[in-house]
Amino acid sequence: MTNLKMKTGLLVRIVTVLLSAAMLAACSNAGQSQSQPVKAISMAWPRDVGPLNPHLYTPSEMFAQSMVYDSLVSYGANGEIEPALAESWEISDDGLTYTFHLRQGVRYSDGSAFDADNAVRNFEAVMANRNRHSWMGIVRHIGEVNKVDEYTIRLRLTDYYYPVLQDLSFVRPFRFLGDAGFPEDGKTSETIAGPIGTGPWKLKDYKKDEYAIFERNEHYWGEKPRLEQITVKIIPDPESIVMAFEKGDIDLIYGQGVISRDSFQYLKDSGKYGVALSEGLNTRGIVMNTQMSGTSEQAVRQAIQYGIDKEALLENITKGTELKADTALGRNVPYADLDLKPIDYDPAKAGQLLDEAGWRLEPGSGIRMKQGRPLELKFVYIETEAVQKQMAEVIQGDLAKIGVKVDLQGAEVMLGLQMLRNGEANMNFWSSYGTPNDPHNFATVIATPTMDGLYEAFSGLPDKAEMDGIVQKALISKNDEERSRLYAELLSRIHEQAVIYPISYEANAAVYQPHLTGVAPTASKYRFPLETIDIAP
Repeated sequence: MTNLKMKTGLLVRIVTVLLSAAMLAACSNAGQSQSQPVKAISMAWPRDVGPLNPHLYTPSEMFAQSMVYDSLVSYGANGEIEPALAESWEISDDGLTYTFHLRQGVRYSDGSAFDADNAVRNFEAVMANRNRHSWMGIVRHIGEVNKVDEYTIRLRLTDYYYPVLQDLSFVRPFRFLGDAGFPEDGKTSETIAGPIGTGPWKLKDYKKDEYAIFERNEHYWGEKPRLEQITVKIIPDPESIVMAFEKGDIDLIYGQGVISRDSFQYLKDSGKYGVALSEGLNTRGIVMNTQMSGTSEQAVRQAIQYGIDKEALLENITKGTELKADTALGRNVPYADLDLKPIDYDPAKAGQLLDEAGWRLEPGSGIRMKQGRPLELKFVYIETEAVQKQMAEVIQGDLAKIGVKVDLQGAEVMLGLQMLRNGEANMNFWSSYGTPNDPHNFATVIATPTMDGLYEAFSGLPDKAEMDGIVQKALISKNDEERSRLYAELLSRIHEQAVIYPISYEANAAVYQPHLTGVAPTASKYRFPLETIDIAP
């Protein structure tokens, strides 16, 4: 009995020692795991990233949507349409049927499969809200999308529309949401259950107006990002972004208008940081509302363009980082390489136009009057966009010299567009989409009421109906020569009517801490090069 007790006690002690050793080993391993640094960086952005609904727009930020979601096809650096979630596709001889062969083995960030059923479900969700997407021409031409087999879908058009693949490559709304991301009613027109995508990143944590943490999607079908985690810190004030960067709280500043070009140049000249600048991606300009007093007159719109010293504006604000634009769309845009006469700075010509239009300077007032009304215009800019605010203030000063009073108002993005649509703003900053979505989407939003407000801005023109007809013919033309002629006529009319004042070709600017590598700007203003970034050993 005693021997049995001794053996039992010994066994208990042995087991206890073994368990203790195992627990210590586990704690040690856990400690080692926890102490291993995560490959992570932080970047600044002036606005909240939004709910990341792939089928909707603002307040979701496009760069964040492109991190999480994929499209069937993508726009390559060489300007060609390339495979993405669709490995290949065929187009029928009449151009009305597109058959897409989906990439097999693709999984969403939650591990669920991407297949034809899910792809069709996403198309149907977008098309159920087609009025919201009317700015994109393809929406008005899609008849149906059907499943052919598990990894094949067929898209049928109601009539011919040439830029189908270009539209499908855009950041939104034709991106794909996992089944678990759909709300109970299956409709994504208002909200989603969660941002579940097939893209290289997935949302890990989020606090509105403070931060969004993205981690690498280990299910991603393509080459996985070098980094494991990116924290997007929401900092609305450009100067605060620069201060946080200099303190080392931020690793990367990237995009358009995140900081002023003065700050970009200051950080570059310090020699402490890496910098990169993309080529010109899209046109920055001003759209003028032809339905409002003052800017309803062609002479006033032309005078405004002659009255702005564009070269000085770019030299003082963009510091040579943006090239001067003379037309609404750059020559690198298809069908836009036209010989249109630039409107160069000529304040005397501006004054002459205003005099001839009956807007005369009252002695001692400094403001032009016509039939007892002052030439006073409201100019709206995005309040969190550093470059826009600076430009608006300089333009205000230039136009004051020719007798035009400009009232500035900073506003949130959607409010500014609403003011343009509602006839509450004479002038608003405008950006073209850039390739691959111009010129066709630029033309579409002129001829179709959308959130952009360009339709309303152009609606006061006497030849607006004719311009709309030109747009519709261009979009459905099967003849490239005819299409080229139609776009030339449209862009020439836009230039002559002076509704859009082109300023510059915008570029994405990057400033980054010296321990980062692989920061190479992409050919898209909306897709950031986050997958190639790494931390130097």
